[in-house]
Amino acid sequence: MISIVTALCLGNRDCMVLLHVWLLVWLVHSFTAFLIGPKRQVTMMLDPVRIYATAIYLASIIIALFCALYVHNKLLTLLAIMLEFGALIWYSLSYIPFARTMVSKMMTACFDTEF
Repeated sequence: MISIVTALCLGNRDCMVLLHVWLLVWLVHSFTAFLIGPKRQVTMMLDPVRIYATAIYLASIIIALFCALYVHNKLLTLLAIMLEFGALIWYSLSYIPFARTMVSKMMTACFDTEF
């Protein structure tokens, strides 16, 4: 799949940069699957605590690829990649005890809003 996407982006420098950012995110997520095994990784991704972050992460991957390859809109692609990073960070925080609570309280204190 990566070679197909690379062939579609050949000649478009901006598309290649976005592809490399997307691959970096994918590699970070794949590293955890390598450490604990793919079956356990999928099981952990579908835990009730992580299901929303997983859904947003997978949806943003699809949206980023769609925007980069078919719509050719840099702003939408960048927003989808930022959403993807945010979902990946929120997903990763679920493995650290009380990390999500701490981030939520910090956001409330800084921006007077709660996530």
